[in-house]
Amino acid sequence: MRVSVWYSNSLLYETLTLTIKTVQSSALENKWIQLALCFLTEDVPAEVLRQREAKWLDMLNHWDKWMAKKHKKVKLRCQKGVPPSLRGRAWLYLCGGKVKREQNRGKFQDLDSQPGDPKWVDVIERDLHRQFPFHEMFVARGGHGQQDLFRVLKAYTLHRPEEGYCQAQAPIAAVLLMHMPAEDAFWGLVQICEKYLPGYYSKGLEAIQLDGEILFSLLKKVSPVAHRHLKKHKMEPILYMTEWFMCAFSRTLPWASVLRVWDMFLCEGVKIIFRVGLVLLKCMLGSPEKLKKSQGLYETMELLKALPPAYMEEGFLVREVVESPVSERDIEREHVAQRRRWEESRGELRCRSPGRMHGARAIITAEPPRRQDLQQNPTILVESPPAAAAPPSNGGPGEDPAGGKGKKKKKKRKNKEEEKAAPSVPPSAPSDPPRSLKDGSRQASEESLSSQEHDSYL
Repeated sequence: MRVSVWYSNSLLYETLTLTIKTVQSSALENKWIQLALCFLTEDVPAEVLRQREAKWLDMLNHWDKWMAKKHKKVKLRCQKGVPPSLRGRAWLYLCGGKVKREQNRGKFQDLDSQPGDPKWVDVIERDLHRQFPFHEMFVARGGHGQQDLFRVLKAYTLHRPEEGYCQAQAPIAAVLLMHMPAEDAFWGLVQICEKYLPGYYSKGLEAIQLDGEILFSLLKKVSPVAHRHLKKHKMEPILYMTEWFMCAFSRTLPWASVLRVWDMFLCEGVKIIFRVGLVLLKCMLGSPEKLKKSQGLYETMELLKALPPAYMEEGFLVREVVESPVSERDIEREHVAQRRRWEESRGELRCRSPGRMHGARAIITAEPPRRQDLQQNPTILVESPPAAAAPPSNGGPGEDPAGGKGKKKKKKRKNKEEEKAAPSVPPSAPSDPPRSLKDGSRQASEESLSSQEHDSYL
């Protein structure tokens, strides 16, 4: 019998979690985790998925009202997971990329038509084949996936020439391209780099170093054992959290977990990234039994590089992240404290990036969209052939004035006479549609891939 933790079995989860935390043996603990995961894996029935899709379609059609009055409901639905058929559209609305695209119509096409800085173009081309090389979209060298990835990254270097290109931006853009067209992926990348993770990809990587200190300080509250261990071995946060944060865990977690983490990340902001990092550190280094395997800095690094699948499983990880006590206020408080310490020891920060926004609600509040910017425009348009005009009726002497049975009988008799007179013609293949229809359909198909509202991606 399938058990769903989200709906009916939270007591079972709490019991299993409590047992896992009290077990001393590492091998026995892994067995308990595997047992828990059998119950925690969420297998969504088709009927439930259809209901979720209908709810998300209603939210997307009235996005400003939902974000203003029912944001908690939006957050809860993101925690449950965005339906796969609507994930690309939902991400674009959550991060504000939809509004940016509407307010800057034609900008991506202008940037795409420019040659780009040769310095960044060469680096980007060398990185293309490294992004998800086994994914069908990027497996072919020079295929459409790599071409779109190049277009998005090159356009960003032209959009922010002072920032240029960073290798960690490539997996971010690749994940977006798996769910939306190139133009939408570009604006999604812009929003993530400017609103969610500002300064992460600038020279010197000062912002990511500062967030590493924030993560280490928050770890003291979440797991004192892990904090003492890392402090004892003088292990700098930049050694283990750089790829986690800069790539938003897209190169660390299993794919199902990546999607669920991104659903929450784009809704609630960077606190989700901090929570995931804290959960992984606590699971790996949170008990004396686990620390027996990592007696030094090298052993600890190797341990954090080889995360067990049990801790990264979708159901287990999402539940731990949702229940984490770390809030936006905690992160901002630590940000102020760590920045003050940075300036006292290293001087002023050279990177003057704008303050980050904690999720979709903060973005839509800071930059209220116009109603037309949120409107969904259909793109798959098929022109129907014009209906043939009926010939005008000439009222003859034998015609029924009311256009009734007399007229119908006369037409039937006439049709029979024409069929007898006409020579027999062998059956032929159905004729092609009119040229105007074919051209219109082809044009509409090309427009649907350009990114007006990508219904073809549902």
